[in-house]
Formats: sequence, C-alpha cells, structure tokens
Amino acid sequence: MQLDSIEGNTQKLDGGSMFGNCPRALWERWAPADELHRIDLACRCLLIRDEHEGRSRAVLLETGIGAFFEPKLRERFGVQEEEHVLLRSLAALGLRPEQIDVIVLSHMHFDHAGGLLLPWSQTQGALELAFPNATYVVGEDAWARALSPHPRDRASFIPGLCALLESTGRVEIVSGERSDTLGPNYSFSYSEGHTPGLTLTRVQSPRGPITFMGDLIPGAPWVHLPITMGYDRYPERLIEEKRAMLEGVIAEDGWAFYTHDPKIAASKVAVDERGKFRAVETLEHLHWT
Repeated sequence: MQLDSIEGNTQKLDGGSMFGNCPRALWERWAPADELHRIDLACRCLLIRDEHEGRSRAVLLETGIGAFFEPKLRERFGVQEEEHVLLRSLAALGLRPEQIDVIVLSHMHFDHAGGLLLPWSQTQGALELAFPNATYVVGEDAWARALSPHPRDRASFIPGLCALLESTGRVEIVSGERSDTLGPNYSFSYSEGHTPGLTLTRVQSPRGPITFMGDLIPGAPWVHLPITMGYDRYPERLIEEKRAMLEGVIAEDGWAFYTHDPKIAASKVAVDERGKFRAVETLEHLHWT
C-alpha cells in the first residue's frame, strides 16, 4: 500500500465563516487574512494505491472543489486556479483520470465533490465526469442530503451531480462500518455536526491507521475543541464528535488527515499540559510507501 497527499484547487474564503464564533484576534494567528478578510484554504485529497482481489488499484479520498465553476462563481467562491489542479497532481504521479478505480466522498458539498467534474473551460457548464471508470462510495445520509438539501445549505450542492453519478451504475451507498468496494483495510465512522452523515474514512496503512477528517476537523487549528465553523449545523454536537474522534486517534497512535489546511496534510494528535488537544508531528506532505 502506498499513500500520497494530493493537492487540488485552492480557495480563499471568509475567515470569520471558517472559524465561527472564534474572535478574529485569535484565529488570525493561525490563518492571516487578506484585504477581503479571506484566508487560504487547500482542497487536499488522499491517494491510496493498494492491491484488492489480486490486482493493483488506485483509491482517491475526495476530489476537492475542482474547476467546474463558471468564472463569476469561481471568483465568488475564491477558487484560485482555472485548471483542474487535482488532475495535474495525479499526472505528476503517473496517473491518468481513467486509472482511478474508486473515489470516496465524505459528503457532497461542492468543495469536496466538485473535482469529480471536468473543468468549466472544457465543458462550458455541462456536467461531465472527470473519472470515467471510477466506482463512487458515498454515505447514505450524505447522499440523501444532497438529493434533498435544507434551505440553509442548498447552495452547497451541485444540481444534477447525483443523477450523473447514478447514471454510471457504479455508486455504492454505505451506512455501516465497511464497504464491499473497498475491502477490509478501510472503515467508516459518521458525524452529524457539520452535515448529515459526514463519512469519515479510516485507512489501515502499513504506518498505522490514518483517518480522513473531512469537515469534522478541516485543519490543524480546528483540532482545538472549541473551534468550529460557521458552516456547521450543530457546533456543540460537532465538538463532542470531535472529542471522541481525537481520543480514538490518540488511543490507537493514529494519524489525522486534513483536507483544508494550507500547510499541514496530516499529523498525530496529543493532549498538552493544559488538557487541550493539539496537532503534533505535522507533515506538510504525505508520501508513505
């Protein structure tokens, strides 16, 4: 098994929204804002190359925001690049889009699922999948939310994407701990604080377990329990889910993988002398063989 952190398109989003009720004087120590009060965010993915049922395969945890937005919306949501950066990053590792076998999505918000689509510059707004041979693994409740969003988060979903995925005949909807597609080295836990059915994938790697934290813990600053996003639907519930997750990572001496942290791809977690969780042994990039 080989694991690599893969960079996708980057964003600039409002810092206050990303840090909820945390005072700016505090969060700006971690994430300096520009003149529009926006902070830098990554849309990082995790690539796993392993063997399953006697053959080699490529598994991608998420696809980032991609480049599907038209120029006006790309500017509104702070997407920095016109090209589909994830495809370039995969090419640098010798992988073409058609060689991706499985894509796992924590949820269907556009900054996690938009990279499934070819860039607007190629399609002029038509929805076309960038990974033609992949099987798509999605949590049951996350999928249901995308099909029937709440008015509060309706704008976070891509109209027509679920139907496009369904048309491939290669969607596995999961609700338990395991996936038939992925096999025994992968397991799931679920969170409700950010969005219904946020699906957190744990990979049993040769260097120990690593969990893709998605929007439960989008980056190292959010390891601190009180720090939540304005986008979270139930911040208090999310804090308790985060506590349980971090305690579990520490107990198994595992790793946390961060999708939105612009500088840190993964870390271990410790509790300091004040009883606060913090990211330790941080990795800017992850390349495990």
